[in-house]
Amino acid sequence: MWTVIYIAPTAKVADMIKSKLTEEGFLVKCRPVNMSKQQFEILVPSGELDEVQEVLNLILHP
Repeated sequence: MWTVIYIAPTAKVADMIKSKLTEEGFLVKCRPVNMSKQQFEILVPSGELDEVQEVLNLILHP
């Protein structure tokens, strides 16, 4: 099962987060939340949630 870990405000931010998480070895999906607002959900397998959250914190708050 896939779990949303972050809602990115733009496609550029979503792509950056997806790339960095993929480089760390995680499976990642992005999907649009609302096309009019251009927000994107970042999803990961629920079994990797704790590990991904730690890496995501490092990406968002270096």
